[in-house]
Amino acid sequence: MAFDPLFGPNAQTPQQRANVLRQLQLTHPRLKTQATPYAQQLYARYVAGELSWGDVRRALDETTA
Repeated sequence: MAFDPLFGPNAQTPQQRANVLRQLQLTHPRLKTQATPYAQQLYARYVAGELSWGDVRRALDETTA
């Protein structure tokens, strides 16, 4: 597997991205408890490798602007 610079060194596989997301949700519980269906969809796309975390944050920020 080639390194994808879109993701950090510890987020190269779907399993690693899911772990990163879990860690973020533990650190910032509102990411999980207040996640709308749209946010959950973005999280799933991040884990699948379709979006970077920066893409997810930008999309979420656009919905609250």
